[in-house]
Amino acid sequence: MQYSVLGSSNIDVSRVCLGTMTWGTQNTQQDADEQLAYALAHGVNFIDTAEMYSVPPTAESYGATERIIGDWLRRNNDKRSELIIASKMAGSGLSYIRGGGIMTPATLRQAVDDSLTRLQTDYLDLYQLHWPNRISPHFGRHGVGHISLSEANATEQTEQILGLLQALQYCVDAGKIRFCGLSNETPWGISQYLKLSAEHNLPKMVSIQNEFSLLHTKDWPYLIEQCVHENIAYLPWSPLAGGALSGKYLNGARPDGSRWSMLQRHGLFRDTPQSERAVAAFTELAASHQLNPAVLALAWVNQTAGVTSTIIGATSMAQLQQNIAAFSLTLNQAVTEDISQYLRQYPMPF
Repeated sequence: MQYSVLGSSNIDVSRVCLGTMTWGTQNTQQDADEQLAYALAHGVNFIDTAEMYSVPPTAESYGATERIIGDWLRRNNDKRSELIIASKMAGSGLSYIRGGGIMTPATLRQAVDDSLTRLQTDYLDLYQLHWPNRISPHFGRHGVGHISLSEANATEQTEQILGLLQALQYCVDAGKIRFCGLSNETPWGISQYLKLSAEHNLPKMVSIQNEFSLLHTKDWPYLIEQCVHENIAYLPWSPLAGGALSGKYLNGARPDGSRWSMLQRHGLFRDTPQSERAVAAFTELAASHQLNPAVLALAWVNQTAGVTSTIIGATSMAQLQQNIAAFSLTLNQAVTEDISQYLRQYPMPF
């Protein structure tokens, strides 16, 4: 396993980050225990979760994943210091989480305490804001004109960001969190956090989680360039585009128990005719190089300049084993050239 420094923190994290959002719906406590044992044995030290999980998000599954991790930590407390555990605070839009309201300083402090209780730990290594208070171009909303950027009041948003940073400072001072990060943000959002943290001597964001895959490359190069020069770790989520790049959903297939067989909060926004053609072409590309498409997709993300650690997820041990093995693959020039040509043909399929 290879490791990278988590942005401007002093933490070394594995290039594989074990995503856990299926634990509690698609996976049981026993499944999670087995996945954790395997991942740790293969050098993974970075675990990502969120208060919203498991997914698809429901009132019944809210907090389930953190509780599963907490149960494991209770039984394996000697491992806690070896792990980098990250969680996230949900933003607005879910009525069963703080009435669906936006993130505020008061709700942030409460959310941190609630996550610590569920996780049965005294501190979080990384605490992230799952999505902004304003509407942002994520979760399938990145097409030109899909959202009205001028609807957000920049002054109001900046004031809210300052309040959240002050609340994060309170949690850092209390020893509840070590470092802070963002998720599903934009260059403008990153810039506001950096500016305000510098002006007011508040925590600097050390990382950002955004969707990034061969079907979704909108952060390259502009946001990723900012991360590189501002020393912010870039942590891609959904590197397999919700499993699509494995090819298992081609021709309308919906395997029992798979993500796409379940009701999704934002719908199956990756399921478009263009995506179908793009995935079909990608699986052919992988086959031409005698590679598994999921392995190739993960290896490509891992080797993209600026990526710090890639968040993977698996519902079976076979998937987890295959996913972790992908990070040992080095892509040759012929493969990378074919992928470059592929991206020119399918630049934004959803």
